[in-house]
Amino acid sequence: MNEVKKAQGGDRRAFVNIIREVESDLYGMAHSILRNEQDSADALQEAILRAYKSLGTLRDGSLFKTWMYRIVINESNKIANKRSRSVTVSEFSHHQMSISGEYENIELHEAVEQLEEPMRIVIMLRYFYDLNIKEISKALDISESLVKTRLYRARKSLLRKLSNPGERGTPIHGRY
Repeated sequence: MNEVKKAQGGDRRAFVNIIREVESDLYGMAHSILRNEQDSADALQEAILRAYKSLGTLRDGSLFKTWMYRIVINESNKIANKRSRSVTVSEFSHHQMSISGEYENIELHEAVEQLEEPMRIVIMLRYFYDLNIKEISKALDISESLVKTRLYRARKSLLRKLSNPGERGTPIHGRY
């Protein structure tokens, strides 16, 4: 990624360009954790500022997107811990359905949102943001085998949930 090299060299316009390329995906990830527009925007803003300040520490420009996911996830978790609040899935699902055009299948969307956070994040990174196993592993700072395990269990839970329509509205829990 040539733009990353330019940004690391101090080119602000290059940094803005690479952020614009990934901004909506990063916001989506923050929103999947925080489930609140304002908190998600705050997390994204903090992540961009943190990334700008530490851009020189990124050794491999091709990992920029993965690196940014990791920063956004960390900032989102900081905000979630600071605010120590919980939002029910039904509150989030109702709000998210009105603003999201990315989910074509509402049942699938609802089922994904009911997954516990560790499983929900790997599913979203893999299938909604097209990261591979290795990139997810780096973004979350977990082993590739744990990523695979979480994906397997999440897919299994989703399949069970979507196969049994009577279970809608109940959270999907699984070991991870």
